[in-house]
Order: sequence, then structure tokens, then C-alpha cells
Amino acid sequence: MSPRHDICSLFNIKYPIVQAGMVWVSGAKLAAAAANAGCLGLIGAGSMSPELLDQHIKKAQKLAPGKSLGVNLPLLYSKIEEQIKVCLDNNIKYFFTSAGSPKKYTSFLKEKGAVVVHVTSSPLLAKKCEDAGVDAVVAEGFEAGGHNGKDELTTMTLIPQVVDTISLPVIAAGGIADARQMAAALCLGANGVQIGSRFMMTKESSAHDHYKKLLQDSPSNATELCMKDLVAVRLVKNEFYKKVKELENNCATKDELKNLLGKGRAKKGMLEGDLIEGELEAGQVVGMLNDLPTANDYVKKLISELNSLALQFSYPTEGES
Repeated sequence: MSPRHDICSLFNIKYPIVQAGMVWVSGAKLAAAAANAGCLGLIGAGSMSPELLDQHIKKAQKLAPGKSLGVNLPLLYSKIEEQIKVCLDNNIKYFFTSAGSPKKYTSFLKEKGAVVVHVTSSPLLAKKCEDAGVDAVVAEGFEAGGHNGKDELTTMTLIPQVVDTISLPVIAAGGIADARQMAAALCLGANGVQIGSRFMMTKESSAHDHYKKLLQDSPSNATELCMKDLVAVRLVKNEFYKKVKELENNCATKDELKNLLGKGRAKKGMLEGDLIEGELEAGQVVGMLNDLPTANDYVKKLISELNSLALQFSYPTEGES
């Protein structure tokens, strides 16, 4: 079976594309827009109370009736069991779990008829996901925005190693925004792709307009992986980032970093538009994102350019002149 049909059949979607579930960015409007465009649309539950998650799921289902919608659930959240109940009560079938052990809820969710995908950052962890019984893995490279693996494995090196380690479908993530990057991921053996920052930079994402404008004007070196001793996260280089780096350079304790982080930093930055004191999360691809299309226009262009790529080589083999 071709890579396209592996993932498309698993999620009942037209294209092998997953719109990443991102905190404060991928609510009902973006997830529904991605689903209507032929992708799997994910609601990012990491920033939502169970009550708010319920509202976003219901709204997304109204905006994209009959389309494939799922939820990204960071397992470290204190109300994760309430969130799972909300999802199941709303007939959510697709669960993308992260930031925790894939063993914890996979069996329970699969008994409920769900499709479970876990996000991982290394071949070793991908094997643990397979052993836990998940249906697929997202292999996320170091280029990705937000919370990230500490080992700094790039997508180019991570994907083929994961593909060679497990027999499950592999969804590539990290540094994927255009057709060239998607084609590269598929050539590396991935069965599909998960795209975050590019979907954040669409009209339907809930990222603040000030934040979108900042990213449109960002250079290629606009982000850096920080706080590896606490919880690795790729940040945009603003004043808050500078404070993080100063603490790290002075060998700050985890408690000192936690105190700086406080509460609501990501909301302040990405949703409310505080570009100075807010925590701004984005991937390395922001250096090439200088427009704000609709999700549908973006996906149409992506697929058109993907189909037009001529990945044909005719180098002579041994014995040929």
C-alpha cells in the first residue's frame, strides 16, 4: 500500500497531512479549516480546561461536519482524564498524545475504538510507542516549534532511523512547510507529515495578529531551543527569551527557571500578543513564512506543488557510460 493510502485510510482524510495541535493557536476554527481542506484537523488541548475543550470540539464539528477531527493531549496536564472523557463524550476518534508515557492511556483509548498516535523524538522512544500499542507515531525533529526533544535530532536524521526501527506508520514533523519539505519527508520513508508553524501562520489560527506579523518579518535564525534542563522548548528570540538565556548562562536552578516562566506566559505571547514578555513558540521554518493564506489556499498550493515536483534521477549505474 502506498504511503498516501496508509495515512489517508487511517484518518479518513484526502491528503496525508496532519495540522498540528498547538497551544493557544489551534482551536476549533483552525482545526475545522484544516479538516475541510482535506487534512486531519487537531485541536490543541494543552491550553484548555475540560469545559473549554468541550466548546471547541462542538464548534469544530459544526464548522466541519463529517470531516476528520482529533485532539492533541499533552499527558502531563493535571486534568487529562477529564479531557479524555470530554473527547470520548463528543465522539472524538483521533487522539494524538504527547509529553508522557504512551502506555498510560493507549489501551484504554483503543478499547473505546479510538485511533492513538504518540509524538516522539527518537528511534528508542518510537519503539516504546510501538510496544505500547499505538496506531502510528509522529517523529518530530529538532526544527519543530514548542516543546521538543533534548537530543536535537533533526528531521533529516530522525525520520529514516524511526522508519527503520518500527513497522508502524510514521508521520514526519519539524521543519515542514512547503512541498519540497513534504516531498523530502516522504522520500525519507514517512507515511505523511504533521505541520505546525505554517498552519499557525494562516488566517484561521488564533495566534494574535501582532505575533503573526512578527513571524512574517522573522529571519532564519529567529528561534532557539531553550530550557533543556527543565522542559526543552523552541522559543522566538524576544525579551523573555533573553531573560531565559541569562538565567541559563548563570547556571540557574530549575526552580529559578520555573519562577521566571510563571503562569500564562504562552497565552500572553501567542494569544494576547505581548511580544516582549510573552513566551513565543515557533519552528525554524518561520524564516520562510511571509504570508497569511487561508488554510484551504495553503493546502491547495501545497498539494499542487507536491504533484508537480519531478523527483526523477538518471545517473548512470556501474557498467554504464
